[in-house]
Amino acid sequence: MALVTFTSPEYRDKTVYAVAGSHTQTVLKLALENKIPINFECEDGECGTCVVKVSSIDNKLQRMGGPLTEKEKSVLKQLGKITQAELEQMIVDDLPSEWRLACQMIVRDEDIRVEY
Repeated sequence: MALVTFTSPEYRDKTVYAVAGSHTQTVLKLALENKIPINFECEDGECGTCVVKVSSIDNKLQRMGGPLTEKEKSVLKQLGKITQAELEQMIVDDLPSEWRLACQMIVRDEDIRVEY
């Protein structure tokens, strides 16, 4: 079971359990189930409203969810959160971006911090 800590300068940190291995529970779905006020609009990866910064709790360089979806790549580039060069480097290093769309990132079996 993964621990996900949601943190924001406007709210108290909240740590919740995520069911590992469901392969369907997104960060946004987990936040909504636990009444965490992440901004969102489309829930489909088109608008970028739900952009979050994700990091590992234990500060190891490990996967944080699966690879970026094509929608995430496009929206995060439009928002200026990642560059084409950074995208290419992520593929070479097999490391994820710290910026994700909460509606697209699937929670895995790892403890993470989500800044919103």
